[in-house]
Amino acid sequence: MRRFVLLLVAVIAGIAMYGCGRKQSQPPLIPLSHTVAEDITGADYARDFDLLDAQGRHRRLRDFQGKVVAIFFGYTHCPDVCPTTLYDFSVALKILGGQADNKVQVLFVTVDPERDTPAVLAQYVPAFNPHFIGLYSDPATTARTAREFKVYYRKQAPDPAGRYSIDHSAFAYVYDTAGRLRLRMPYAESSIDIAKDLGQLLRQ
Repeated sequence: MRRFVLLLVAVIAGIAMYGCGRKQSQPPLIPLSHTVAEDITGADYARDFDLLDAQGRHRRLRDFQGKVVAIFFGYTHCPDVCPTTLYDFSVALKILGGQADNKVQVLFVTVDPERDTPAVLAQYVPAFNPHFIGLYSDPATTARTAREFKVYYRKQAPDPAGRYSIDHSAFAYVYDTAGRLRLRMPYAESSIDIAKDLGQLLRQ
């Protein structure tokens, strides 16, 4: 009897160890069709980040598991690309309506941490949609993150008053609900087209 109990314990322990060691299975990868954005499924970059939100909390891509995530790099003093992109995504979410409720997360990563303080991000980003999140870090981490995401940015020489602009990439990345990079959304796509692409990912 004692030998049987020991054998049973060993079997249960083995099953437990096997279960712990297995990777969690992801949902099947369903091909996208007729997207406006460039399909970059399988890309080996833009895999993760470790940045801070306006409340000082560390944020990683996995924090938004279960949501379609759009991430865009820019800065709050940007005169055109950044506000246009954030506005277009905000309208896209309105078009999707209830389909997007708590299921789409837009992230804005500043490439100008010198001026884009947590207080500035907390005021600027949610003005487009209260659920949008602004992210920042120190200059070194910002540069490292931009390289991982293949994002270009370059600070221009300041004018006599100290004002400066920043040239930067103007696209957004979009991830599916399993955290897999799927799309590279070009600048100035219509909100209707953005909504169509987001909707396709939401339906998977």
